[in-house]
Amino acid sequence: MNIGIISDTHDDLLTLDEAIKTFNERKVSYVIHAGDYVFPGVVKEFKNFNGKLVGVLGNNDGEKLGLLKKFEEIGGELQGEFGDLELAGIRIAIYHGTNNKLTEAIIASQIYDLVICGHTHLKRDDKMGNTLVLNPGCAHKDFPNIDGNIETEPSVIIFNTSNKSYQFVRL
Repeated sequence: MNIGIISDTHDDLLTLDEAIKTFNERKVSYVIHAGDYVFPGVVKEFKNFNGKLVGVLGNNDGEKLGLLKKFEEIGGELQGEFGDLELAGIRIAIYHGTNNKLTEAIIASQIYDLVICGHTHLKRDDKMGNTLVLNPGCAHKDFPNIDGNIETEPSVIIFNTSNKSYQFVRL
């Protein structure tokens, strides 16, 4: 099964449309969003996705009730600030990453096979013990990362649960 991983869309509907097209073309069953949709209309766009959206809240997601309503309307699942799920026998943690110490503690716990985070707008793919850590980077074009540098290449990740392989895809 393929899982799509996205984070930090920050209202960029044009790039989000490209991401959704990529997810559909790659036959993704689930998209995991690590937060920072910013406005509920971002979630509504996933009505065009041929699978299920599962997500968590980020530090820029102020319209929590509006986001929850849109998730419910499309049959998605908003798990609050932290997500814990199992797909195809893989235990997955989802946390936006606002608190770096908390992110690293989740990873160090070794409870999860896969930890998905966002927030920094920087791509990350690390293996720490038995835990794979993935951050797709920013899914918003021309947006600054945590270091203040402008990210000009928005991206997502396609993760294959069968062999635990993954690929960053530029949008």
